[in-house]
Amino acid sequence: MTMFSLTRRIDPIFDLVPSGRGVFPPVNVLEDKDGLVIRLEVPGVPAENLTIESSGRTLTISGKRESDVPVGADEYLRERWSGEFSRSLELPSYVDAAQAEASYKHGVLTIRVPKREELKPRQIEITAH
Repeated sequence: MTMFSLTRRIDPIFDLVPSGRGVFPPVNVLEDKDGLVIRLEVPGVPAENLTIESSGRTLTISGKRESDVPVGADEYLRERWSGEFSRSLELPSYVDAAQAEASYKHGVLTIRVPKREELKPRQIEITAH
């Protein structure tokens, strides 16, 4: 067995092991009667470093967390990740990404994506004759 074929067999195993960084930012998606509520934890990222884009049914959140290591300092231990990030979510067809609204508070980005008006339940009035 050559080193190349051994590497090809072992590499997929490492894909199963989560990296030390994990997925950033972590995302929770909730659904209520009005639509979806998407929450992303992005501590240390100023709102002006965040971008939200929608294209078709895909919502992409990207941004950048600056390094907080002072110039000339050596890192002894590093568990907080810094740099650029991007997360894409496939939205269900019953929501209207064009009407999405976002807010940011205490390091949590909240995006509300409403259900399409024509798909929301509505009460039908009964007319008596």
